Amino acid sequence: MNDQTEAVILSAVEVRVVGSLIEKQVTTPEYYPLTLNALVNACNQISNRDPVVAYDDKTVARALESLRDKKLARVVSTADGRVPKYRHVLDEAFELKAAETAVLCVLMLRGPQTVGEIRGRAERLYAFSALSFVETTLEDLANRAGQPLVAKLPRQTGQKESRYAHLLSGEAEVEERAAAPPRAEAATLEVRAENERIAKLESEVVALREELTRLKGQFEEFRKQFE
Repeated sequence: MNDQTEAVILSAVEVRVVGSLIEKQVTTPEYYPLTLNALVNACNQISNRDPVVAYDDKTVARALESLRDKKLARVVSTADGRVPKYRHVLDEAFELKAAETAVLCVLMLRGPQTVGEIRGRAERLYAFSALSFVETTLEDLANRAGQPLVAKLPRQTGQKESRYAHLLSGEAEVEERAAAPPRAEAATLEVRAENERIAKLESEVVALREELTRLKGQFEEFRKQFE
């Protein structure tokens, strides 16, 4: 690892920008490096992001300038010279292997993850042959001299596995997550949907009966006027 990166600390926006650049470099190489507009869209996309954000151009541009100062991003001139594009150099700055870059990317874009989640969500970036390979990669990132890049978080209440978080923004904050309720089976969901439809129909029938009774009363009052 280069000396200049030993104490690097990134903001949440900078983390999202670098993570998005890493992802697009691998998944859409034909469009990489990215224009500012493409990078904003990558940061703000809904899929594969936690949390989902809504950065504007200035926010991302400001983060890019900061990342350039930290020597983690560069401007690339295009052939026509009209639209500058941007690329990350995180892997060069930290001397990362492809597997390490993929793991960091997942943690930067998705937040703390378990070993299994990392392997599944890094599939488009790097094909880990086994969970043990992911664990080894995490250990290497956690035991780096100078600045560890990953930490294992304390296992949360109700969770079977521990999660890992990146340390590019400093010490990871541990937040207790409420245990997700068990997912209902398909048959149960269908029964619930049918019950909701039946309840709605019954409510509509009651309302129609009340309206019919009201109209009958009005008709009787009207008829009496001619008796």
